Amino acid sequence: MTVLLWLGLLVGLGVVSGKIGTAYSSSMSLPSTESSKAMDLLKSSLPAAAGDQDTVVWHTTDGGSVTDPAVRDRMTGTLDAIAHSPGVASVSSPYGPHGAAQVSPDGRTAYAQVVFDQDAMYVPPADAEQVVKLADQARTPALDVQSGGGAIAKTERHMGGAGELIGVAAALAILLLIFRSGWAAVLPVLTGAAGVGAGVIGIGLLSHGMSLADTAPTLASLVGLGVGIDYALFVVNRHRKGLMTGLSVEESVVRALNTSGRAVVFAGATVVVALLGMLVLGIGFLNGMAIGAAVTVALTVLAAITLLPAMLGLLKLRVLSRRQRRELAGRAPLDVAGAGADAGGRAGAEGGAFTRWAHKVEARPLGKAVVALALLVAVALPVLSLRLGSSDAGNNPKSSTTRQAYDLMAQGFGPGSNGPLLLVAQSTGPQDRQALDHLVAELRTTPGVARVAELPVKPGQQVTPVSVVPTSSPQSAQTSDLITHLRQDVIPAAEQGTGLKVLVGGATATSADFADVLTGKLPLFVGIIVGLGCLLMMIAFRSVLIPLIGAVMNLLTIGVAFGAIIAVFQWGWGSEALGAGAAGPVEAFAPTMIIAILFGLSMDYQVFLISRMHEEWHRTGDNRRSVRVGHGETGLVITAAAVIMGSVFASFIFGGQRMIAEFGVGLAVAVLLDVLLVRLVLVPALMHRFGRANWWLPRWLDRVLPHVSVEGEPDQDQEPASAPQLTVVGRA
Repeated sequence: MTVLLWLGLLVGLGVVSGKIGTAYSSSMSLPSTESSKAMDLLKSSLPAAAGDQDTVVWHTTDGGSVTDPAVRDRMTGTLDAIAHSPGVASVSSPYGPHGAAQVSPDGRTAYAQVVFDQDAMYVPPADAEQVVKLADQARTPALDVQSGGGAIAKTERHMGGAGELIGVAAALAILLLIFRSGWAAVLPVLTGAAGVGAGVIGIGLLSHGMSLADTAPTLASLVGLGVGIDYALFVVNRHRKGLMTGLSVEESVVRALNTSGRAVVFAGATVVVALLGMLVLGIGFLNGMAIGAAVTVALTVLAAITLLPAMLGLLKLRVLSRRQRRELAGRAPLDVAGAGADAGGRAGAEGGAFTRWAHKVEARPLGKAVVALALLVAVALPVLSLRLGSSDAGNNPKSSTTRQAYDLMAQGFGPGSNGPLLLVAQSTGPQDRQALDHLVAELRTTPGVARVAELPVKPGQQVTPVSVVPTSSPQSAQTSDLITHLRQDVIPAAEQGTGLKVLVGGATATSADFADVLTGKLPLFVGIIVGLGCLLMMIAFRSVLIPLIGAVMNLLTIGVAFGAIIAVFQWGWGSEALGAGAAGPVEAFAPTMIIAILFGLSMDYQVFLISRMHEEWHRTGDNRRSVRVGHGETGLVITAAAVIMGSVFASFIFGGQRMIAEFGVGLAVAVLLDVLLVRLVLVPALMHRFGRANWWLPRWLDRVLPHVSVEGEPDQDQEPASAPQLTVVGRA
């Protein structure tokens, strides 16, 4: 029945989504910023000029001029067809009476401004595709024609692809290696896919009611697949272990849910809470992405504790390998009670490498901690040069039409032509008109400004748009400095003593404002996340020191993630090879999203590691033994989980979406190093050094904090264990 309910849920969501579609947007504007106010003023006064402004650019490759009759006739016909295409409000041709500035000084490059009747987020993909199609038809061996702009860029984005399938295949191969059973390996993948499928379709429906970026479903898939497969792995592993101890299928499923199921719920809740923590920033663009990812994670948890147990019940003993089934069938009824010890012995033998490593860390904790810390710091060092911003078409793959259009514009008209600033001036009388003329003259002599042009308006119009082309590219730090200089120095001087009001807007200014707002709110967000993490770990482990260790380790892991992202995407070490374009700034919203995601994932591994130590501490009161046993017994399961999650994250790197590739690189590197160096070296080494102080909690605080059982009651016929133990058996 449960399986049928899930099938009905997926089919129902799919049918509804097919009928109403999605309404994703890519707007990163903030209502309180100057760029947003400029756009609002333009929309209310000159709606025809407020639509998305895209570009068709052409370049002669045979040495001829764009004004030659053959080229002129060909492109005039193309531009006329584009002007009559659906959704196009106007086309500014370089062959018109005011088009001389749209021809490069060498005469070999020209461009036309294509203005849609809506903002880029609302332009139907079919309308943008028609413009691209017409531009492509004009291309000849002697004439290169390319298209660029916000609406055009939407035609190059493809959700999903072979990358995700590669990640799932890698996870399946790892699960087969662990379980030696096809059904046991497939179940976590099916469970994760069901949760992610429901989540992605669900957030597509949510896009009609809230602002959700068009990258939200891909980001939700990235996070959901990683955690969904891992969560199901823990439950399947505990169920198999229960079957090998002689439990019936029903008893084993119930025990798996009461142990690993509890841990999955707790771990999933930490990820959801961390993601929803971004709501305190009050930024609609991030709120949508956070809610989308949180919904998907919640559904993967729901699948792990409902759909997965139902499938385990249907498969019965088929989740065991053939060798395990033969062993179980060959046991006499009286021998079943000893099965747990036998299975544990095999697991211990197979997991001996981690046990031996735990002894080595205990013997020399300081030296190993120093080496691990040095490696982590080395990877994290690039974070000191972090520059937030927004990538543009110059960061797109070289094969894309938007990248080629960007390069042609930069070569013919300078890099700033790809992101002109749009000054929106509001005047009330003749004196203000004189002040505006003076400002335009001043702008032409301002360092960093290449060209200035007033856009045509009707006589008597009080709002005048002014295009300011910087000498530097849209994503350049010099362009950001120019925006600041105009706002703080040049424009206020022109406004003084008049009624003139000038706002700096445009896509480039919007990106700069977005980065500034997020940078200002980042310390608050980090403080909330770190404080929340400390509180949750304090409740779970009744300790003051362990939460502090966890907080520092989480910050170190976050530094590793950004170190990898900066090296690849900001410094350009291999970004072109990944299909992510040239070097450029890190996306402004990446820090908050990655901090939230990594906080939740690091908490997962910390819970699985420390809970076993905590259990042993309560049983023996011996810190050294507690740390050693917890370290050795959980090493295999968290390593396997990290490799699976890292493989899934890495598969998103090659999808052709720069923003998603940044998440893939950062999360994959951080998760793997977090487990291999932080959880398997640094944390146990520090806990050996701190001794009994690890478990100290003031009595008054112990009385105030609620008591939470992370993984329920331990198995009655085995030693208590809070973290799931991965049972590895021989070949089937």
